[in-house]
Amino acid sequence: MDWIFDGKEVATAGGAAIIWHDHRYFDITHNGVVFHGEIVQDNSENRSLTIKINHRVFVVKKKGELDEIIASLGFDKPKIRKLKELTAPMPGRITTIHIELGQAINPGDAIVSLEAMKMENVLKAEGIGVVSAITIQQGDVVEKGSVLVSFE
Repeated sequence: MDWIFDGKEVATAGGAAIIWHDHRYFDITHNGVVFHGEIVQDNSENRSLTIKINHRVFVVKKKGELDEIIASLGFDKPKIRKLKELTAPMPGRITTIHIELGQAINPGDAIVSLEAMKMENVLKAEGIGVVSAITIQQGDVVEKGSVLVSFE
């Protein structure tokens, strides 16, 4: 049986025993080691559970026929936006430029730090791209909507 454990597909492995204390708490014994568990959220209609084992939270999902059809059609992959440009979301002063020309950018990468109202805001990528132009320098004061970085 195939399961999806924290977003990764895993095959069922033998050698583990589960002892239920009630409908929520349980112990798993594997290779002589006991792990304490708790069901945090039961989402049975979607074949998934959120469980906590030794203070670490996991999302466990049973893979079904529909999941395989969705994967074969390519609908299981998240859509990633292609970046064109990064504009200033507010007026402020550029404190740090975290990128270089030609650098490949992925979602979540820090691009620029902008100080506004005495707070530093790190502007992060919301998609993928390659830096083609940096139109600002450290210390520049920019207005809301100013183009800071262009991507190809």
